[in-house]
Amino acid sequence: MKTALLFSGQGSQTVGMGRDLCEKYEVCRRLFTRANEVLGRDLQKICFEGPVDVLTKTDNAQPAIFLTSLACFEALKSQVPDLAFDATAGLSLGEFTALAAADVVSFDDGLHMVQMRGRFMQEACEATNGGMASILNMDDTALAEVCDAAEVDIANINCPGQVVISGDKEKIAKAIELAKEKGAKRAIPLVVAGAYHSRLMEGAKVKVAEALGGLRMQLPKVPVVSNVTARPAGGIAEIKELLVRQVTSSVRWSESMQWLVAEGFTRFIELGPGNVLSGLMKRINKDVEMLSVSDVATLDATVARLLA
Repeated sequence: MKTALLFSGQGSQTVGMGRDLCEKYEVCRRLFTRANEVLGRDLQKICFEGPVDVLTKTDNAQPAIFLTSLACFEALKSQVPDLAFDATAGLSLGEFTALAAADVVSFDDGLHMVQMRGRFMQEACEATNGGMASILNMDDTALAEVCDAAEVDIANINCPGQVVISGDKEKIAKAIELAKEKGAKRAIPLVVAGAYHSRLMEGAKVKVAEALGGLRMQLPKVPVVSNVTARPAGGIAEIKELLVRQVTSSVRWSESMQWLVAEGFTRFIELGPGNVLSGLMKRINKDVEMLSVSDVATLDATVARLLA
């Protein structure tokens, strides 16, 4: 049985995340304490107490999710010491967590990097008037034509029948109307800070490229699937190049999961707040085993399954 670890992306954050894991497991407490030391601020308090509008800010949400997801990973390893996995993947921000789990970047360096990435993206949001929308059950070719006509971008290809588009708010409104006219079952504007994974993130992309240039990396111990190509990168230079491109490129999540299934992966473990990735997997492939760790209760259930 081949197992892949999956890591949450931005939007999965929730006030209180990681609290019960820290109350029960010393390894999680150490990680949250270390995060505060590395960043020089109380990220733990933001995770545990919010408030929600503070936690949701991109420059807080990204390091908070990175931290909580790796705490879930460490808690799982503490309970399943011989935990074996054969690949990792993460949705957008989660790709950095996937790289940390595969020992490509250290916890300290990865946390610094995602805080910078979050800040750069927050700045790009504030400098533009961006928005996003979820398009449900629409033909791919027709949606591409809509995006071209409205001058917006495809941000996330999440699962069959669910695609997220991104761009200027007024152009997103136009795209929504066009999508409805051309057969979309639903076209729903999303409540987001800006136009992630679109041309409006170009300013952030330049800054991320500069920051990644100085980031220490080593070769992954298992393949890490890139959001941009839906395949593992060939080496450190390509990993960095794809992380830069990811800022303005489509997240090809559905194709990434389909590639892993085609490679023989039959067990997937989602690590981090929420269960978004588990929900997407139900739409991508119902035949695989999907486990998750987001708190003590889900950890206990996953451990019981892995040790059965």
